[in-house]
Amino acid sequence: MSIAPTESFNLDRLPTPIGAALLVTDADGMLRALDWEDYEPRMKQLLRLQYGAVNLKQSGAPRDLVKALSGYFKGDIDRLADIEWRIAGTPFQQKVWRALPKVRAGTTLSYGALAARIKMPKAVRAVGHANGSNPISVVLPCHRLIGADGSLVKYGGGLDRKRWLLKHEGVEV
Repeated sequence: MSIAPTESFNLDRLPTPIGAALLVTDADGMLRALDWEDYEPRMKQLLRLQYGAVNLKQSGAPRDLVKALSGYFKGDIDRLADIEWRIAGTPFQQKVWRALPKVRAGTTLSYGALAARIKMPKAVRAVGHANGSNPISVVLPCHRLIGADGSLVKYGGGLDRKRWLLKHEGVEV
C-alpha cells in the first residue's frame, strides 16, 4: 500500500462584513476551499477528508479571485460565477456541490427539492450531509438550502452568517 503524497495549498484571508474568510487555492489558482476564520479547524478537517494530508502555506490568493469575492460582498452578487474552483469528494458529493450554483441568488431551495433536482428524490438526508461537507462556502452556495418548512437550518459558518448571506442576496428571512 502506498501513501498518498501531501497536497500543498495556499491559504489567504479576506476581510468581509461577516468575518474573515479563509481562501484555500491550489498551484493553478483554483479555489479549493472557502470557510470562516472561526471555523478553521472544521475547514482543515474537510480538506483532510477530501485530500488526505494537506499542507497549507500562507500565500496571497489570485487577484481575480479576491476581486470577484470582494465584489460579491459589496453587492455585485453575480461575481460568484466568475470564480474558478475545483472539488474533490465522492461522486455523490460532487453531484450535490455542482448543483448548488444552479440555485439562483435571491432564491432558496429545500434539501428535498435539491434531491429531486439531481434525480435522487429519496436522498434528502444524504443531500443534507453533502451540503454540510461543502468545502467552498458562499461560492457553492450551500446557504441557499433551507428546511422543507422554510426555516433556516444548519450552516457551517453559523446561522447568523447564513441569514446575512441570504439577506445580502435579496431573500427575506
